[in-house]
Amino acid sequence: MSVFFKEASPNNPVKKGDVENVLKRIGVAINDQDSDDFNQLLAAVHDCAEHISELPDYQPIPDVKKYPRENVHRPTADQQDFGNAWAHKFLIRGDSNGSLLRGKSVCVKDCIAVAGVPQFYGSDAFPAWTPSTDATIVTRMLDAGANIVGTATCENFCNSTSSFTSAQGTIDNPYRKGYSAGGSTSGGAALVGSGLVDCAIGGDQGGSIRVPASLCGCVGFKPTHGLVPWTGITSGDAIDDHAGPLTRSVYDASLFLDAIAGNDGIDDRSFASGSHGSHGYAESLVKWNGQLPSLAGVKIGILREGFDPEVFDPKVKEVVLSAASKFQQLGATVEEVSIPSHLEGPAVWTIQQRISGSMTILGQAHGRRGLYLTEFEHTRLPWTTENFQKLFPSTQNTIINGLYLMDKFPGLYGKTVNLGRKISDDYERTLSKFDVLVMPTTPYVAPQHGSRGTPRQCFEPSIGLTSNTAVFNVTGHPAMSLPVGFAPAKEDSKVLLPVGMQIVGGLWQEKKILKVAHAWETAFDWKATATANGCPDKVVSGGLKENGWSKLNESKLNGQGKIEISELTVQS
Repeated sequence: MSVFFKEASPNNPVKKGDVENVLKRIGVAINDQDSDDFNQLLAAVHDCAEHISELPDYQPIPDVKKYPRENVHRPTADQQDFGNAWAHKFLIRGDSNGSLLRGKSVCVKDCIAVAGVPQFYGSDAFPAWTPSTDATIVTRMLDAGANIVGTATCENFCNSTSSFTSAQGTIDNPYRKGYSAGGSTSGGAALVGSGLVDCAIGGDQGGSIRVPASLCGCVGFKPTHGLVPWTGITSGDAIDDHAGPLTRSVYDASLFLDAIAGNDGIDDRSFASGSHGSHGYAESLVKWNGQLPSLAGVKIGILREGFDPEVFDPKVKEVVLSAASKFQQLGATVEEVSIPSHLEGPAVWTIQQRISGSMTILGQAHGRRGLYLTEFEHTRLPWTTENFQKLFPSTQNTIINGLYLMDKFPGLYGKTVNLGRKISDDYERTLSKFDVLVMPTTPYVAPQHGSRGTPRQCFEPSIGLTSNTAVFNVTGHPAMSLPVGFAPAKEDSKVLLPVGMQIVGGLWQEKKILKVAHAWETAFDWKATATANGCPDKVVSGGLKENGWSKLNESKLNGQGKIEISELTVQS
């Protein structure tokens, strides 16, 4: 502590009255007789801060000789896909000796650091900043043999589940132009859903992997909090941050999870995640070799509250219940379960994210050991009216809400953390009796793009989209969106768009989710949708794949091919 009592330097800018001005911000004052002492102490800490500011930062140094960045460029209009899915295109060739991901193409969300590649973070409120380091997961994928081919556009400050909020432009759904790709991993979901890349690595703070995966017809996996290190990724709230893969198959998701999971010795979120390369997700999946997958002994819970909110489209419920019923054909037990606290998830998440999100945006995030992206902080701070007004309304709203809540509701953030633990305990109790829980990922299929009009108009297209996803960021449970069929768009019943089924497991139980999802995907073709009399408003989940096995044994089904789940009853 002696450093704080050193005499201030001659050029120290702290002057009489500065202490009083600092304290005015929180509405308190000091005794007049103490003013000079506190000013001297403030001057001393200013000198200490100046000293730290002049020291070189300590960032991991990427091996750009082994992994050179080739042809980094902002794509022109004719080089773009799905409107504006690419933030930057380039090529970083993976290790030719890497076998796990050899030949796989990857794009990373434009909030994941790639040294030498400018990052927009979905905004134009400040100049693009260029990281000097690679995120841990970037290095791990290159070591595993993957080729990284670009950064994919993300939504404004990763603060929306729509795909029209990015300052870099709108991203179209790969299944229908003019419809949302979801967010905030919007560009990556469109590129994977269309087949242009094998994998996109996204970030998920409230559904930003699973929502776009659901809307774009791909697999999106948010693992247990901390399984994948967040090192080198721009944060929302450290306790909600999750990184994971979007792929076209469950098996590919398992490969990429093997490549990126595990403690990196930097991010304290990852310290309990086990050593890198030790998880064996891909090898845990059975290769059925043309045989009907078996889920004998597996118990699947249909979460009643996951179908409750009024915002849910009945046709989406129908598709997901139909898909869930098919687990019985594979030998699993399927039962309805109830966890009432699930419905508190959106409110708990909203308060938590508004407070912590505003502090992060304002450069006040603290309290975690890890890699802080100080270059980014220097680029975007301090905030001014000019750059604040360039933010999309959802990001502006986060700041406004957060400042208000911190002023009017002291201690509320801490209470959301406590309540989140309560909800987590409720899930864990149920998941001690069931292997996984199932519900719709999103309450409706991709909506049409919204309008950049009033703040309220900007929010309308995505209202309720995270009803089933955000709560699992609060609790940290692993959750996957699996495509299981199609349902008609709200705006046009002739437009059919993908439906995702969310599969949730216990903490650190990724293998159970992968097993269940892999079996469903192996047995059923989600794109082979059935219709009743050709009417798209009767769409149900995909049909049985023709993999060489004979007609299903009807004795595996209840009665006449029905699954009875209280009032949640559909034809299988």
